[in-house]
This record gives sequence, C-alpha cells and structure tokens, in this order.
Amino acid sequence: MESAPAEGEASLGTKVRSATRWSLVNTMVMRLGNFATGIFLVRYVLDPAAWGVYGVAQTVLMVLLAANELGVTLAVVRWDGDVRRFAPTVLTLGALSSGLLYLVLFVSAPAVATLLGSGEATAVLRVMCLCLVLDGLSQVPAGVLTREFRQGRRMVIDALNFVVSTSVTLILALHGWGAMSFACGAVAGNVVALAGCAVAAPGMLRFGWDKEQARALLRFGLPLAGASLLSLAVVNADAMIVGAVLGNIALGFYMLAFNMAGWPVRVISETARRVSFAGFSRLADDPKALSAGFARALGVLMAATVPACVLLGALAGPLVELVYGATWRPAAEALPWLMALGLARIAAELTYDCLVAIGRRRSLLLIQGLWLVTLVPVLILAARAGGIDTVAVGHVVVAGVIVLPAFLVALRRGGIAARALARVCVRPVLGGAVMGVVLVLLRQRLGEGVVALCATGVIGLVCYGLCVLPGRTLVRGALARRGPTRGDERPVADAERAVAPVPAQKQPAAPARER
Repeated sequence: MESAPAEGEASLGTKVRSATRWSLVNTMVMRLGNFATGIFLVRYVLDPAAWGVYGVAQTVLMVLLAANELGVTLAVVRWDGDVRRFAPTVLTLGALSSGLLYLVLFVSAPAVATLLGSGEATAVLRVMCLCLVLDGLSQVPAGVLTREFRQGRRMVIDALNFVVSTSVTLILALHGWGAMSFACGAVAGNVVALAGCAVAAPGMLRFGWDKEQARALLRFGLPLAGASLLSLAVVNADAMIVGAVLGNIALGFYMLAFNMAGWPVRVISETARRVSFAGFSRLADDPKALSAGFARALGVLMAATVPACVLLGALAGPLVELVYGATWRPAAEALPWLMALGLARIAAELTYDCLVAIGRRRSLLLIQGLWLVTLVPVLILAARAGGIDTVAVGHVVVAGVIVLPAFLVALRRGGIAARALARVCVRPVLGGAVMGVVLVLLRQRLGEGVVALCATGVIGLVCYGLCVLPGRTLVRGALARRGPTRGDERPVADAERAVAPVPAQKQPAAPARER
C-alpha cells in the first residue's frame, strides 16, 4: 500500500501533466492566431513607424503590469490554506495599486511618450494601459485557476479573449486607426477575459480588507513585485533605448526581430507558465525533488528550443523577407543575436520561478538589479555606436557574461548543482552548433528560395535530431545515476514528473501581444 506522500505526489504529477497538455494546446492555438494576425497587419496595414508606436505603448504596459498588483496575487497560488480567506484582501490591494498606477500613467503619458522618442504614442498609451486596471481585477480569479491547474477553463477564456481582441483590432486597423487599433483590441479582450475569469472562478471577485493579511501579503509580494519590475525593465530596456536613440522606424524593425526571436521562447514559456510555479511550489520543501525537477525541466526545455532558435538565427534574412516582405528585411540584422538572447531568457525565467518557489526573493531582486544596472549603459553605448544589431549584441554579452553566472550561484546556494545542469544541456548545445553549421553551408549552396529553405530546414533538424536523440535519456539518466540518498527511498524520477518545463512572465492579453 502506497504512503500518503506518494499518493499526493502522484496526484500532483497527474494534475501538472493534464494542465501542461491543456496549456500547450492553448498556447499553440493562440500563438498561431497571433502570428497570422501579425503577418496580415505588418504586410498590408502597418508601416514600421506605426509598429514602433505600438511597441512603445506595449513596452510601457509590460513594465507597469509587473508592479500593478504589488506581487500579492502570487500568494493566491503559493500560500497554503483556504484561498477564500485572503482573496478579498488580495483583490482590494490589486485594484487599488493598479488604479493608482493608471492615474499616474494617464497624467505622465505625454512625458513618457516623448522620453521614448514617440510623442504620438500618448493617446495609445492612455487607452492601452486601461489593461492595468482590468488586469488588477482579474488576477485573483486567474490565480485560482492556476492554483487548481484548471487550464482547460483558461483555454476557453483565452480563446474568447483572442476572438474579441483580434476582431476589434482588425476592424479598426482596416479603417485607418493604426497603432490605436491594438490598444482598443487589447482593452476589449481584457474585458472579456475578466468576465470569463469571474465565471470560471465564482466568488473570487469579492472585495474585503484584513489589516494583518494585508501586511503579510505585502511582505510576501513587494520583493516579488520589485523583482518582476526589474525583470520586465530588463526585457524592455532595449526597446526603450532603441526608440529614444534610433527612432520609431528602427524601433519598428527591432520590435519585429524581437517578436520573431520570441516565437519558440513564448510557445514553450506560455505552455508551462500557468503550471510551473505551482509545481515548483509543491516541491519547495523537498530540496532533492526540487533539484531533480529543475534539472529535468531545463534539459527538456533546452532540447525543445535550441533547434527553433538555431533555425531562425541561421536563416534570419530569407525568413523575415518570406514572412513579412522585403520591406522588413533590415530586421534580420538583429535576429540571430536575439535568438541567442532567447535561450538565455528561457534559462533565466526558469531560474526565476524556482528561486521564487524556494523563497530566495532577495537573491532574485539583487540579480535582476545587477542585470538592469549593467544592461542600460551597455545598450545606450551600443545604440549610439551602431544600429539594432549592436544593441542585440550588447544584450547577449550582458546576459552571458554577468547574469547567467549570477543565477548559477543563486541556484547552487539553493541546493541545485551546476554540474547536473551542464549534463542535461550538453547534447542540445552541441546539436545546435552542428545544426547551425549545416544550415549556413546549405543556404550558401542551395540559395534562399522557398523550396531551398524548406529543404535546408528539414536537413538541419535531422542533423540536430541525430545529435540529440541518442541522448534522449540524458535528463533521466543523468539524474538517475545520482540515485536515491540515505533516508530518501523514492527514485528521483518520481519527483521529476511533477514539474513543468519553464515559467514565463505575466503578459497582457492582446491580439498581437508580443512585444
């Protein structure tokens, strides 16, 4: 007869796997829809300048969303006990903070838009950032869905959001509303999402106030809000600097390249974003299980994302022209470097989620602060010295030389050895290097036609598979060789199944919500 902990672990693993499957379907469908919508708008409706204006508004919104509910809504997922006891206080705090943030943004919108080199973005900012208020209201019911792994219901909500937001955006864009069409579509979609969350998690839109709970929530949430704000500032600093130094047109090209670089990153991140933190939180009190699950997650996620990143980086120019048209070819200058940055971001986001789960919020805050303080001057110098390609190079250098080593130190202090992480990543990295060389050689020999690109991509993926598939047990085998330790008779692999691949930052629900 199995013990109670074993039964609980099996139940958790079942919930996480089910939620991950729903999340994968949800992410793929939404991403394909956003991808098709973006192609249509970029090729036939918007020019680089209009795309740059939208990028400014979206960048500001992303940064504000990181702090709009003070980090307290993560308690809905993380805290033990009956969520109904503290949910009203969480909702009140979220609504107050998001409302105050929007008022500040509304007043300062002209100055913010001018500072970012896009004075015409003022009205778009004021409309799009209404999503702050809607997001603050929806976080409690959305958090309950995440806590209980109800990703099937979340998929229905996201589908309704997508249909409404995309319809509004397309209609207004075709009538000449430009970047404002995105803002109106985002607001309409978030209204529908709020209503859907309220129906899917009944009773969670109830305001209340408990002074002691509020203090505890702020002690829990403020470090996380600070870390999230710094993280989003890191991710969006390049767009702000490119817009301010190089102008709207350069920003439009850079944003397109950044969006393309994010395709593989976001598909995997958003697949697991709603289950990974909950899964890590369940394992936070078992260092061995958490370490095994983290290593396995990193190995799986690297094996899945490396080929997509190498493919987009090696064939950047012809792929940009094929998908978006020759007008957007300059975006390919930054794309290879941004693909390398995408891999670093995936590892950083996974580490972020793990550090939050084990309570190392101070370390997380320090690392994110170091990243931002180092990144901003490097990107400013890079933008002034060259173009969007040098900005992307600066991003990669800071991430690889400073940030990832700092995250490794933090993980080691949390009980996760760098050696185990290296073992699960070695084959994907070597396979990616082989694939990159093959793609470059074939492109030179076969050319850039559609048929040639398809053949080149297929051959490159086959070469990658030949390098990685012999190590399909690289994750399980590398971890299993460690074996159970004294006092822990459960195989490490049992705990591994309870963790999903990778987290991601909270993002607004918009029809083309890539940055």
